[in-house]
Amino acid sequence: MSSSLSDVDQDALAHLRSAAERAALRPARFVLPGVRDVIANGIRLQLLEWGPADAPPIVFLHGGSLTAHTWDLVCLVLSEQYRCIAVDLRGHGESEWPANADYTLDAIAADVAALIGTTVERPPVLVGMSLGGLTALLAASRPDVELSGLVVVDIGPRPRVDGVQAIIDFTSEHELDSVDAFVQRALAFNPRRRPELLRRSLLHNLRQLPSGRWAWKWDPRRSGVSRPEQVRAHQDRLWASVSQIHCPTLVLRGERSTVFLDEDAAELAAALADARVTVVPDAGHTVQGDNPRGLLDAVVPFLAQIHGPLVSGY
Repeated sequence: MSSSLSDVDQDALAHLRSAAERAALRPARFVLPGVRDVIANGIRLQLLEWGPADAPPIVFLHGGSLTAHTWDLVCLVLSEQYRCIAVDLRGHGESEWPANADYTLDAIAADVAALIGTTVERPPVLVGMSLGGLTALLAASRPDVELSGLVVVDIGPRPRVDGVQAIIDFTSEHELDSVDAFVQRALAFNPRRRPELLRRSLLHNLRQLPSGRWAWKWDPRRSGVSRPEQVRAHQDRLWASVSQIHCPTLVLRGERSTVFLDEDAAELAAALADARVTVVPDAGHTVQGDNPRGLLDAVVPFLAQIHGPLVSGY
């Protein structure tokens, strides 16, 4: 590693190397993303940007309570051939908390539409997981959004209530005494993760309070909008949006997901104009974290059909 890098950057690169080794990924190079803020739909959003500025663009949307860093390994591999833009959604990560606490799917989709309109010069592939996937469905249906492709990761208009509630229960304690307390809670929720890698990853999702305690790095006012009854209220709106999507679509499901089952994936794909389903093995709901190589094994051929030869860096 270059001695010119800060200790924080060297630590981040070391974590990427360890995470890539664990996932059996061999990126062509290990680099950190560029970081910048943009104003979209009146909201300041932070972006992580990987890859050449003139390469085909891919925009990544994370799930609720996560940040853009959930896509780090995926973007690192794809950045050999693509321009990858991972977004901290409003109220998450380093992006702005809206004064009016508007966390409706329509508001988030409007942010994404504005972001695409101002930061990419050609139609991107839009990739969204969980909350990001629902947002992607709404954004893709908008007449002012043109996409070259869509990837929906482990979510559909009718997610399973029990699976959604389990995630809400996991994030329900917004503050804990230490990072290690969050690590133990996360391991109990998802024992597939390695504690040493999980701790470093969780630091992207946490902030230390003046009291010395630690809290999730998302606006606690948004917690109510993801509850099952709120999700159900959006179902008709989401199904209507699906009928307006005409770009090639890949529907991904984590093999062990309790949020999005095989029949849900089949139902969503059947309602889309041009869609296929792939089940990612050894993955739960957070597919990109549980099995990033499996996700890439599904996504890379899909991208190749849109943009050309396969990525060679993994």
